[in-house]
Amino acid sequence: MKILIFGASGMVGQGVLHECLAAPDVSQVTTVGRTPLEQTHPRLQQLVQSDLMALEAVEGELQGFDACFFCLGVSSSGMSEEAYRQLTHELTLKVASLLAKLNPEMTFVYVSGAGTDSSEEGRSMWARVKGKTENDLQKLPFRSVYLFRPSIIQPLHGIQSKTPAYRYLYRLANPFLSLIRRACPGMIVTTDDIGQAMLNAARQRGGRVVVEAKDIVRLARRLSDRG
Repeated sequence: MKILIFGASGMVGQGVLHECLAAPDVSQVTTVGRTPLEQTHPRLQQLVQSDLMALEAVEGELQGFDACFFCLGVSSSGMSEEAYRQLTHELTLKVASLLAKLNPEMTFVYVSGAGTDSSEEGRSMWARVKGKTENDLQKLPFRSVYLFRPSIIQPLHGIQSKTPAYRYLYRLANPFLSLIRRACPGMIVTTDDIGQAMLNAARQRGGRVVVEAKDIVRLARRLSDRG
């Protein structure tokens, strides 16, 4: 498989990239972002673009892919609804619409969040915007669309959040997250779980699917070439 990853520098994206490069059936991974990654690998290519709203200029480098794992996202904290909508809905749909035109047989996997409001009418601003984004993605002519809704995410393999405060919190919480994950499977997902589940989604191609946290864990355990 040939995989596109958006948001590979973030905590979730780092985990997804780690799993993609470890998968024997992935022949190429291309990351798309505003800044280059420090990581190198024989199967890793990087497409650095300062304006992700203007990817038409590099259409030729976005063709021939089996799946796109869209891990790009921002916190809504301190943002107006309009600003958050521009970065969350408008950017995602702009990129996805272009990819659907270039790769109609593609599986598109979007990282949303637990509590997303599919009605688009709830009180929570971020949940409404995420809900509209999910709804509009399902209308695009991809072969498959998976909408991942993780809740608490535990980073593994030394992966860290780019936000200093989050890094500190994860250092404190990580031992407890491991205990909770063993005691209550499905409540917490790891960055490994998300990456493996995305790969299995691309392998099985299942229409339009909302994947809640417990289902991410189940999907990560299914059909994996890595056992």
